[in-house]
Amino acid sequence: MTYLIDTHAHLDMVENIDEVITNAQNNGIKKIIIPSVEEQYFEKIINIVENYEGVYCQLGLFPSEAKKWTDTTEQKIRELATHNKVVAIGEIGLDYYWDKTYIEEQKEMFKKQILLANELNLPIVVHDREAHKDCIDLLKENNTGSNVIFHCFSGSVEMMKECVKSGWYIALGGVVTFKNAKKMKDVAKEVPLENLMLETDSPYLTPVPYRGKENQPAYVKYVAEEIANLRNESVDNIIRITSENAEKVFKI
Repeated sequence: MTYLIDTHAHLDMVENIDEVITNAQNNGIKKIIIPSVEEQYFEKIINIVENYEGVYCQLGLFPSEAKKWTDTTEQKIRELATHNKVVAIGEIGLDYYWDKTYIEEQKEMFKKQILLANELNLPIVVHDREAHKDCIDLLKENNTGSNVIFHCFSGSVEMMKECVKSGWYIALGGVVTFKNAKKMKDVAKEVPLENLMLETDSPYLTPVPYRGKENQPAYVKYVAEEIANLRNESVDNIIRITSENAEKVFKI
């Protein structure tokens, strides 16, 4: 198996979805997973996955939406998650970068979504920005068996090792190709391949050589190439193992 899987692409935010998906397919990307961030876009994302083969999605509320979480939101996720193309709860977690005024609300919503993922037997896709310790603590305290994927991992090698020890997965994207991203390059060198996944976070964080342009799933191959180069391994090996990991964890 040498096809690529982009485990995190906001296809609901790209300018021309038909063109982006065709370009992905032409570049050997066979499967794409769309995260959700706001409740108002749940139906739009479900509609996309119903219309495109090989495209799946996650459901959940982004940390910045913490004040909008209600029991109705939870019930909506519960109902929509019965769809066979909903493969995870995400992207959920904590973000202390933009606003530190409602940390407790973020924690409470994260905890509820962890428990919901456990109830639905779905993986948890974590958004963690400048909240490493609290993310890990809440997962350790509340997760009772769901697979965990740290999307767009931004921690240290030491944090990566702690995550791996818990059996969690590390998803790396375009940042690893940036010249000054020493920490991410170190993580890419040392993370066990059986705990690694690839992503783009399209339309954001476009890898070199397209940095500055809109990101798209087709560019996940540059992430694979950079990781292979850093590890002195074949690109095919990186692609094969990361795709196997994604298929196993997301059951796709």
